[in-house]
Order: sequence, then structure tokens, then C-alpha cells
Amino acid sequence: MTTNKVEVAIALLIREGRFLLQLRDNIPTIVYPGYWAFFGGHIEPGETPEAGVWRELKEEINYVPPHLHHFVRWEHENIVRHVFYGPLVVPPEALQLNEGWDLGLWTVEEIQRGERVSAVANQIRPLGMPHRTLLLRFLKEHPQALKTLSPRPERTNVRDSRKTSLNCQNLEGRRIQFL
Repeated sequence: MTTNKVEVAIALLIREGRFLLQLRDNIPTIVYPGYWAFFGGHIEPGETPEAGVWRELKEEINYVPPHLHHFVRWEHENIVRHVFYGPLVVPPEALQLNEGWDLGLWTVEEIQRGERVSAVANQIRPLGMPHRTLLLRFLKEHPQALKTLSPRPERTNVRDSRKTSLNCQNLEGRRIQFL
């Protein structure tokens, strides 16, 4: 289907029941600056949405998932989002962040709340509204995907139970400490 709207291909990557999101660069000239959003981007001329999402994941985080499934084609305002989902089979630390300010795995509770802290930004940053809408829709329509796409990896080391703290500020500039 041909459209005059901007078309993007984006990925919901799931690991251990959580979703990988990027904190977009805080550059005023880009869409959703300083917001948490999906990995993905514009579809190139002549490119299929499927090819676009694979290309974008490789470019943005140097990741090639074992498989991706189509979730939805969503036209909203001036954009057509082709949304795919699949597993993240490596820990986030193994990814190479080539685009964006930060990345992190979001819990369902954080998605519902619509914000979370970024250690890199040293602030609580919001989740983009269309991104939150799509995540909540995905959770409603595919609740089993959190378990089937993200088997828990075997743990070979003992978890460090020491508490660490993070001092940050929210968007209003108030200082907050997380333990």
C-alpha cells in the first residue's frame, strides 16, 4: 500500500519478560527528543518493512535477532508504524549502542507508569505516548509472548545482593535517589 505518510519499521525486543527501549538523543530537531522509544527507523525507498527493521536493528545496536514476527501496521497522525516483535537473546550490555542516548529493559510496571530513570541522563525520562500505546496494546493482545519469547537464561554466578544507589533528577529538576 502506497501512502504519503512517513513509514517506519520498529521492533519490540523482549528479554526475561521485559522490553528493550532506547532513550532517544535529546536533540530538539528530532522526533521525541529525550524520550524512551523503540529501536527502528525510516524505511528506505524500495525497502520492505521487514528488511527495514532488520537493517535498523543492525545499524542501531548491532543486533540480529533469531526471528521477528509482525505485530501490527499502525497509522497514527502523519506516520505509519510497521511493528515487529522478537526475542533479545543477549544481555543489553552486549549490544553496541550506535544511535540514542541510553538503552534499557522496561518492566510492565514501568510501561504502565510511562517513565523511568536513565543512569546515563541522570534523570527520569518519559516514554513516548505512541510507544506506550503500542506496548500496552501488545501486552493485551500477546500476553504469552513475555514468557515464550524470553526464556530465562541459566545463571552461572551468584547474584550480588549489595544495594547500589543512583542519584538523579526528574524532568522538573527534583533530586531523587534510587536504591
